[in-house]
Amino acid sequence: MNLHKIAGITVDMGYKYEKLTKQAAAYRIEGEESPDMTIYLSDGFLQKKQEENPHLSLEDCEYIFTSSVFYSALLNYGGFMLHSSSIVMDGRAYLFSASSGTGKSTHTGLWQKVFGAERARILNDDKPAIRITRDGIFACGTPWSGKTDLNINVQAPIAGICFLERSEQNWIKRVDGGTAVMKLLNQTIRPPQEKEMSLLLSHVDKVLTEVPIFFMGCNISDEAAIMAHREMSK
Repeated sequence: MNLHKIAGITVDMGYKYEKLTKQAAAYRIEGEESPDMTIYLSDGFLQKKQEENPHLSLEDCEYIFTSSVFYSALLNYGGFMLHSSSIVMDGRAYLFSASSGTGKSTHTGLWQKVFGAERARILNDDKPAIRITRDGIFACGTPWSGKTDLNINVQAPIAGICFLERSEQNWIKRVDGGTAVMKLLNQTIRPPQEKEMSLLLSHVDKVLTEVPIFFMGCNISDEAAIMAHREMSK
């Protein structure tokens, strides 16, 4: 077995290409622990996916489709993926979500500039896991973090989830979960199966009920990071 601890879940996972080998290293564990989840993609599966997506290499396919398997199975462990860039600072996680190209990574980069990279650490720059546990709702690092490869093997309680949009002026407001439900569903994987979709909706409802949700318009000034932290850390 090739064991990993990802989002608190023991995963037996195989891989052969450099990208996932490098990204998964921080999540590997030793011992004889029984896995909760097993992910092994065959050469035939990867070759088929590469033929269906000729712009991707076999290495890309391994990275992308191990991610798909993990996040699909995560629903059975009280979790789901949120397409976002996430920061851990002072023991709490801040998640910034929006459509690709809006500036999620730019914004979390501002946090590192303003507060320092040692204090404000990138938890996952693209696909953090959200996990609902008896101890609270946590954002978790995973090996799958998009093009930047920025992730750390850390779990932290979520201080807030913020949906971004570009704006010349900086503003932020807290909203109720009902206002944000479609924004959140648009930034996660929606399974086609009825049972799995029901699980996802249950998890989303729990998160939107218990985690502070914000809408924010921002530019790329330092003040945007200062404002976001001030309001979300209350």
